[in-house]
Amino acid sequence: MNQSEAEPQRKKGPIGRESLNLPNFITCTRLVMAFVLFALISAQGWWLTSAILFVFAASTDALDGYLARKYKQITVLGRILDPFVDKVIVCGSFVFLLEKKGVPESGVTAWMVIAIIGREMFVSSLRGILEKEGKDFSANAIGKAKMVLQCVAITVSLLSLSPDLPWPWLPGARDVLLWAAVAVTIWSGLVYVIRAFTLLRTG
Repeated sequence: MNQSEAEPQRKKGPIGRESLNLPNFITCTRLVMAFVLFALISAQGWWLTSAILFVFAASTDALDGYLARKYKQITVLGRILDPFVDKVIVCGSFVFLLEKKGVPESGVTAWMVIAIIGREMFVSSLRGILEKEGKDFSANAIGKAKMVLQCVAITVSLLSLSPDLPWPWLPGARDVLLWAAVAVTIWSGLVYVIRAFTLLRTG
């Protein structure tokens, strides 16, 4: 019996070298871009740059998912990082926009931030419980529509702060989009709750 046979086989961990791939690199890059975005919003005066950076960072969410599926590089690390980074970008942007007071204002209110962050935390907790039970609780159409609407609302909110875009209709459109994003966020949360309890009852 040689040494390799005598030693017990080590159990392969869920996060290994296979996690060092392009989709996960893009996800990590998106996280770095999120912190750059927050710094720009805090600095103020960089509203057009912030809007462009946010759109670019948010759009890479579809890219890393596409690459992971196409090249069969879906990993445990990616499944953890991808939704986490999405929530950091969106929720963080709402929080930093909330700090923008005065004239012009961002249109983001404390109630909006509470509703959006609360929904994300609750649904994430439900997803963790259900996936631990081996049940599929992946995002559905209304969840994806919620994400798109939130991104559009944040982009328009950033643009509305720019003095280089003195469009009189922009603040009104921003407010409609923000409240619509909150409404869809709450509605999608209720849909997920009903879906979660249905899955738990069916055992």
